[in-house]
Amino acid sequence: MNSDSDLQIAGDILAVQHLLQPAREHPATVADFVGLARSIAADRAHWAPLVEYDAASRWYHRLRTGPGYEVWLLSWVPGQGTGPHDHGPSSGVLTVLEGQLTERTRRGPITLAAGAQRVFAPGYAHDLVNDSLEPAVSLHIYYPGLTEMPMHPEPVAQARRETPRVAVESLAG
Repeated sequence: MNSDSDLQIAGDILAVQHLLQPAREHPATVADFVGLARSIAADRAHWAPLVEYDAASRWYHRLRTGPGYEVWLLSWVPGQGTGPHDHGPSSGVLTVLEGQLTERTRRGPITLAAGAQRVFAPGYAHDLVNDSLEPAVSLHIYYPGLTEMPMHPEPVAQARRETPRVAVESLAG
């Protein structure tokens, strides 16, 4: 099956609010990890004091670990990005907590505003960058925990020339 189709199917859960369950102590499904990301995002008093900004490189902090997963908090000053990459054997949930990020894939760029979430499967290649004039903060959950981040050449980077779409998924609701 085409991985882009798989991602679209997995991404649909974000639009079907009644399928989202409260965070479980030990997440086991995509919906569980989305719920965990939403509960962490809602607890601003816990993560906001930890955020730092570094003009020289992206700042990141491992917020927590659990059985088979890791939760990372990242900050992005304007212009900072990852470069085209995937997450090896890890799946994940990306949640924008503050500001906005642009995600670039072979399908083109999409603007992720605060509250937007993306779900991805192993091998999903993308590039994230803060194209805005304000800092951004994001939350990343990887399951299993992140062990590799292979970098990719041009196919993802070529999407930079396109106009970004706007994500409709959000934490509101």
